[in-house]
Amino acid sequence: MDPLSQGVVGAVVAQQPAKHKHYIIATLLGFFSGLAPDLDILIKSSHDPLLSLEFHRQFTHSVFFIPIGGIICATFFYYLFLRNASITFRQTLFYCTLGYATHGFLDSFTSYGTQQFWPLTDYRVAWNTISVIDPLFTAPLLILVVLAVIKKNKLISYSALSWVFLYSIFGFIQKDRAEFMALDLALSRGHTPSHVLAKPSFGNLILWKTIYTTESQYHVDAIRLSFKKKVIPGTKIDKLNLQKSFPWLDVNSQQAKDIERFRWFSNGYLSLSPNFPNRIIDVRYSMFPNDVNALWGIELDPEANEEDHVKRVFNRRNHIDVYLKLLNMIAE
Repeated sequence: MDPLSQGVVGAVVAQQPAKHKHYIIATLLGFFSGLAPDLDILIKSSHDPLLSLEFHRQFTHSVFFIPIGGIICATFFYYLFLRNASITFRQTLFYCTLGYATHGFLDSFTSYGTQQFWPLTDYRVAWNTISVIDPLFTAPLLILVVLAVIKKNKLISYSALSWVFLYSIFGFIQKDRAEFMALDLALSRGHTPSHVLAKPSFGNLILWKTIYTTESQYHVDAIRLSFKKKVIPGTKIDKLNLQKSFPWLDVNSQQAKDIERFRWFSNGYLSLSPNFPNRIIDVRYSMFPNDVNALWGIELDPEANEEDHVKRVFNRRNHIDVYLKLLNMIAE
């Protein structure tokens, strides 16, 4: 999830066992340790644009790395800032480990995918129940955590932790409702889907993007789940057919290998861009939940050498009219 959400969840978990005199320190240690796993974004390469996809949410997010991450954070914070404070290294380690441990778990609620069990497997855990950025999750939590610090009130902190669990449960309930409606929609169209995917749209649990898969196509729709359920029809797009779309591609080339790396990252939801003939897109992500105008993809070059990598491309439209349209879809 976004850094603020990660930090606040780390803070609220670290608050739970904290003694009164350590309350502020525990909150800060939990907050910053909750951010630490995302330092893996520094792993990147100007030569290989997909390297960051492989390493983001990998070893730093694994459950097996939690003790190591806790030790690194505790060593950094204690010896740089806390040696003269009324807290021991052991206590610092405890609060840092609690904060660090929340990060990979929280990321698993999103659709991006987290390698929770690396190095045993590179499977990306993605429960698809909370958006990567969700103000309705983060804002109340932030307010409660700050109030708990100001008043040093454990009851407020318990309320903040309860909000995390309640909102997460609500996300699972909404996801099940969206998947059920998507399956019904597919059957009403005479389709027998092999798989149904539902994920929340940007910043809310009301409007969902659904993708059901048939033999050769992805069918994309939006479903609004409030007091009245509503299907917002979308579109369909063919699955990626490499031989048909890129007959010139050498299967032993680096570009072909990069396609398979991108396929792993996107969990197989690949298609040819309807707007760019050499662009492969991740169908799961679009600004509007009922279209296939993908937020990112990879661009192939027919003139590339055998060792050349693909180009990573983005399609992020941060215009006010985009957000207004999305809000209208949520509220209508």
